[in-house]
Parts: sequence; structure tokens; C-alpha cells
Amino acid sequence: MDRLMRGAAAPAGAATPAGAATRRPVTGSVHSWDLSTGVDGPGTRFTAFLAGCPLACLYCHNPDTWRLRNGRRTTADELVAEAAKYTAFIRAAGGGATLSGGEPLLQPVFAGELLHRFRHELGLHTALDTSGFLGARASDALLADTDLVLLDIKSWEPGLYRKVTGGRGEIAPTVAFARRLALLGKEVWVRFVLVPGLTDGPDNIEGVAAFAASLGNVSRVDVLPFHKLGAAKWEAVGRTFPLAGTPVPTPEQVAGAREVFAAHGLYAV
Repeated sequence: MDRLMRGAAAPAGAATPAGAATRRPVTGSVHSWDLSTGVDGPGTRFTAFLAGCPLACLYCHNPDTWRLRNGRRTTADELVAEAAKYTAFIRAAGGGATLSGGEPLLQPVFAGELLHRFRHELGLHTALDTSGFLGARASDALLADTDLVLLDIKSWEPGLYRKVTGGRGEIAPTVAFARRLALLGKEVWVRFVLVPGLTDGPDNIEGVAAFAASLGNVSRVDVLPFHKLGAAKWEAVGRTFPLAGTPVPTPEQVAGAREVFAAHGLYAV
């Protein structure tokens, strides 16, 4: 069976791990959902953006997802039913379902329930988009139901990592989570946002690249050029966009960063 379709259907009426543990409908805070292609994992994806995030990244383009109250209380049944409307199209497009945010691991029981049901009830390839900062909250069961982890490594230098995350994050939890994923043999795509004058230092890029290469389970690196498309959202939530005066990287700068990852034997796009 194709890797994207390897989730098996659960027996009718079977309780999922989270549902069995709570003995009540599993609910969470959902900001929004969308169908996307090529940005949230392979193929066309049903992507659910869960609300709430412990970080406050300077380049965040979804600051409207930072608080749990920014979302709508939603049951897993509702979200799975919504995704089910598109499963035939998603399968034909070689895609799956992705949990993004915000930070999905801020709601680990809800996230685990969704991943399990997307995979076993709908037979979809599953992906988890996370910074890894809350990786310790991901249970073994949750990771078993995750086919791909999109791991956003903000920076390698500890002081810079804290600066990039608005003074709220540390690199150590992400490193520990990445190494755990490597031990499990879980496929990982690393994401690295290239911000001129912030994350583009040679030592910083080299550090991320060397670490990613050391893991042995990173199949792709997305070097994401910084952009300002979310600036209006900062204004909408009553905040000043901290990188308003920062230029976007040139094509040459992006290519240079990709070359650093490629030099470590990684597939970088």
C-alpha cells in the first residue's frame, strides 16, 4: 500500500486513545482550517490551525492564533467530519491531513485524537507542524499516529533562539524532541525561516544544518524566506509588527542558505 494511504480503518464504534481516556467527546480550540498544496506537507492537505502558542516569534504571520481564546471550541467529531468531505480529492492528490497553528502540542489530547482519527478512520497521511518547544507533551501514541513532523527550528544559537521567539523560547526542548524523533525513526522536514539581520548569520545557519544532518531522519529542509504578509494581522490584534523595517531576503541569500544545508547532504528547497 502507498505510504500516504497506509492508515487502516478503525473498527466501527472503536474508541480512540484520547476518547477512551476522557470518556467524553474530545474538544479543542480551533482557529481555522484550509486546503493547501505544497506548504503543509506532501500533496494537497486538509490543514487544521489549532489556537494557542507559547512562543511569540518576531516573524510570525499568524499572531491571531497565539491565544486559545482566539479559536472556536470544536469537537474532534466536527473536524473529522469536515475533513471527510475532501478525502477522495486529497487521496487523488497524494496528500493528507496536517495539524498546524499556533502550536498543536499546546492541546496534546485534542491533537492526538485528531491525528489518530485522520489516520485510522479517514486513511490519511498525517503531519504535525510544530516548533518542538512542547515536544515533551507529545505522547508515544500521538507520535505513532504521525507520519511526518514538520519541525520549525527557529535558530541554533541559544540567545538568538530566545530573541526570535519573543523572549519565550529555548532551543533545548526542540533539540531533545528532534533527537527523540530520530530514535523513533520518524520522518522529519525541517523548517528554517531566513530573516536578514536576524537568523541569516553563517554560524547560525551552519549550526541548524549540522544538527539536522546529524539526526539521520531529515528528508527535506524548507528554507522559508521571511515575508511581511502577516503584518496586518499584528495591527489587527493591537500589536506593532517588530520586523516592519526588515527587508525580505534576496534570491541569492535564500540560495546561499540552501547551499549550506545541501553541503551537509540534506535536500533543501
